[in-house]
Amino acid sequence: MGAWGVKRWIVVYVVVLLGLNLGINVNAQQVPCYFIFGDSLVDNGNNNNIQSLARANYLPYGIDYPDGPTGRFSNGKTTVDVIAELLGFDDYIPPYASARGEDILKGVNYASAAAGIREETGQQLGARITFGGQVNNYRNTVQQVVQILGDENSAANYLSKCIYSIGLGSNDYLNNYFMPQYYSTSRQFNPDQYADVLIQQYTQQLKSLYDYGARKFVLIGVGQIGCSPNSLAQNSPDGRTCAENINNANKLFNNRLKGIVDEFNGNTPDAKFIYINAYDIFQDLIDNPSAFGKYSFSRTSFF
Repeated sequence: MGAWGVKRWIVVYVVVLLGLNLGINVNAQQVPCYFIFGDSLVDNGNNNNIQSLARANYLPYGIDYPDGPTGRFSNGKTTVDVIAELLGFDDYIPPYASARGEDILKGVNYASAAAGIREETGQQLGARITFGGQVNNYRNTVQQVVQILGDENSAANYLSKCIYSIGLGSNDYLNNYFMPQYYSTSRQFNPDQYADVLIQQYTQQLKSLYDYGARKFVLIGVGQIGCSPNSLAQNSPDGRTCAENINNANKLFNNRLKGIVDEFNGNTPDAKFIYINAYDIFQDLIDNPSAFGKYSFSRTSFF
């Protein structure tokens, strides 16, 4: 899936992010670093040099981006690029694949197209860096931060001030559960059970991030992926009506994700977890297209 060019999504997201750091100078860089975990919505080059069909380092991707095709699944900036600008960073957050030296002190983008919460998700597309793999890469980054700052206490204090954005789950449905020709999950689990399994695995990764210094979390729910071009082409009865079985399944996931936000906020008083309701934001785009500068949306307008 490509990036959403939705201004309101960005505005809501940034307001929430800034809410994590009230009372600071809004003209300065808001946080020392910004760590990003996700899939193709925010991948900015991590898949470029791996054996994967899920790559975007060629035209027409990047046609409106100053550096051309960089691996972003977008004609230009992604949402996290714009968020980095609004947070006051003087450059975009580098992908893990190319982040070097002290560049990592401003954060790292670990996102990988086709990645999911489950290890097997997206494997029909070739190599990808799963959520677990992204967390492992973050652990490597933490060790480098310790070396740069001199000791673990300094690193822990630094990392506790950073923002951690996590947006995964779409591919666990589109490139796993609803692809029975490749995966057995829909035969193993009903939608409720599958949402439980995903959240259990998601929770373990959050705990790992917490153990390695993360304290400010933004968890992004799954949008209306039953309305994505892929879903409309393969699962819609008329090519225009959203696949409600897919939307209903990912709503089960979102409801549980909101639940673990409450759970973590109750159990980890030194941390802050916030949930972004991407599903309803997407619905707002459909219901009020003129508010976003469009009067109608074709199948290619969603992702």
